[in-house]
Amino acid sequence: LYIIFVKGIKGRLNRLSSACVGDMVMATVKKGKPDLRKKVMPAVIVRQRKPWRRKDGVFMYFEDNAAGIIVNPKGEMKGSAITGPIGKECADLWPRIASAANAKSFNLSVPFFWELYCR
Repeated sequence: LYIIFVKGIKGRLNRLSSACVGDMVMATVKKGKPDLRKKVMPAVIVRQRKPWRRKDGVFMYFEDNAAGIIVNPKGEMKGSAITGPIGKECADLWPRIASAANAKSFNLSVPFFWELYCR
């Protein structure tokens, strides 16, 4: 997916606003089925590689970036399955996505400081 803009964030001219786990973005499909390509559609970000800080002080990150959940403007999924874990922030904001996910990141992501400690 190619992110065009983040819903609900007003920003600087010609600057792509940053999005994090749980944000709805407007995106286009670059690789995939021909019926999905070259259309602007909303998607929800479920994983990100850049570490972020949760309210309890733990830094979390995933091993890949994923905004693969294509939704309608109300937030209901177009697909039926999600591969891989999703962030707890995304599960709290989007309960329908959380119910379709097979794993949530309550225990799956490694805290950032623990990763540095183990090296």
